[in-house]
Amino acid sequence: MTRGGLASVPLLALVLADRPTAGIPAALGAMLAGINDRPGGRRAAIPRIGLPALAGSAGLLLGSMIAAAGGGRSLVILPGLFGLLGLVAGAISSTGPVASACGTQVLVTVVIGAGMPLPEPGPARAVLFLAGASWLLLLRLLLPSPGRTRSVPYLFDGERDAVAAVYEAVARLLDASGGPQARQARAALSAALDQAQDALAGPRLRRHASSAAERRLHARYAAAFPLVEAATALAWAGTPLPARIAEGPRGLAAAVRTGGGCGPLPAPARTDAGLAALDDALLRAATVFDRPHGVLPGGRRGRSSAGLFKRAWSAAGREYGLRVALCCATSTFVAQWLHHEHWYWLPATTVFLVKPDLGPLASRVVCRAVGTVGGAALFGALALLVSGPLQLVALVALCGALLPVATRHFAVQTSVVTVLVLSLVLLGGEPPAASARVVESLLACATVLLVGHLPLPGRRGHGVRAALDTAVRAAHRYLGHVLRTPEDDAGRGALRRDAYRSLAAARTAIDVSAAELPRVARHSAGSEGVAGAVERLIDTTTACAVQLAHPSAGLPRSHAEMLLAHLTELERAQAVTRGAPAWTGAPRARISG
Repeated sequence: MTRGGLASVPLLALVLADRPTAGIPAALGAMLAGINDRPGGRRAAIPRIGLPALAGSAGLLLGSMIAAAGGGRSLVILPGLFGLLGLVAGAISSTGPVASACGTQVLVTVVIGAGMPLPEPGPARAVLFLAGASWLLLLRLLLPSPGRTRSVPYLFDGERDAVAAVYEAVARLLDASGGPQARQARAALSAALDQAQDALAGPRLRRHASSAAERRLHARYAAAFPLVEAATALAWAGTPLPARIAEGPRGLAAAVRTGGGCGPLPAPARTDAGLAALDDALLRAATVFDRPHGVLPGGRRGRSSAGLFKRAWSAAGREYGLRVALCCATSTFVAQWLHHEHWYWLPATTVFLVKPDLGPLASRVVCRAVGTVGGAALFGALALLVSGPLQLVALVALCGALLPVATRHFAVQTSVVTVLVLSLVLLGGEPPAASARVVESLLACATVLLVGHLPLPGRRGHGVRAALDTAVRAAHRYLGHVLRTPEDDAGRGALRRDAYRSLAAARTAIDVSAAELPRVARHSAGSEGVAGAVERLIDTTTACAVQLAHPSAGLPRSHAEMLLAHLTELERAQAVTRGAPAWTGAPRARISG
């Protein structure tokens, strides 16, 4: 919230310099960067905020060039251009959250650049937009987080909290073992690992690790992998554990937060392979925690541009890109046909509504309508109290400070953004026309709701099926590796992470699809059965990995039978949803053998 409030400093400086219209692109850049500002590591914030800002700056320049070339008014050319751009940006948006933010910002800023009447030339608008976003990114990198520990450099406080959350999630999973909350605790552990992985995978500003503190933090994160594996196997077994078993991971979590050593560990309980693996993992983690310097492990491999293009132009990417293209073209045509002077509001609103990672389409439309009406009414009341540009800047700063809280609900976020944008419109010397903004937002809601449920050629639900296919392939790779090379701890840990992360992404896609209107939700019917089978297969594979890694234990017959049963269950679930299981059956011989 502090960063959001301070993000209006460039706007204030330009207003004081008697250049209020120049402050509008800077404020827009800061606003969109604030929407992308999320808790986590500082280095991870660089691509999360910086890449969309670059895309938005390029979009603003392109839109300004379209307006300068006389393309700002056309019932054919402009809808066609925005539709083509929406097809490409929408397909790219389907590949991940950062790509989604890039696609959204480039579409929004192209529309604003082509439609918002500002005296500044296009290149100046783009530079100002980038300056506003860069200012917020600079605040994100330099301002310390509240409650940080002095013993750990503040530049790593987000990463430190993420790694500590992994150890705490391990402790909660051990506490929940044998109880009804075990499944939820395992899912929470997977989410904590995802967040820590993202936090530690940010770009390096130098070729090598910058400090011993950074190397120690990476080493402590890597030391959690054996604990995660052992805790998952114990939870899979379903046996309640003594409370003292979770004391070790909790002590390690506290050590991560303070930067100190691990302290005393609970007495070992090596009554079976799972508990023995947990004790071994605790001892190895204690050794890592007591080292003065850590070893910096390799991070996730980056995704190539060829792989990005392949995923963007997959069936899921094409389906979503076509929806975005139709929405952009239709809303632009309607806005041009109405001959409204500020036509850009309608297609810009449409772009935000079709963003893929904000929840089900129907609820987004309702929240947008409610939020716009509420925001316009609130601005109408506040406008009676505002009498000058400085008061408007203060209102923009207040909205910027509220954005981090408002992003928790789309309707509240819409209300805050509506007040902020109407303040900028009034600051630029234009009438706010709040009632017209409400009408245009409702038109955008109707457009997106209609286009989002139009029948398209081919089968729908590609996004859910693609996520499930990815999870199934990851589970198969993990199982095959465990059976072939159970002694490869590093490779097994990476494949386990990939399997659980893919499963979490698939469940998110299923939940979003299930919350859609019945016409859309029916296309992903049966997907939850596949996801459940994949989850049980991954959990059982983890339990088998612990057994095979134990020096005196092979794969128990009961575990082998469970693996075969889960493979059969997965094949049947896939056959119900698409009729063609992807399992080759080759590892079945290794299981039986």
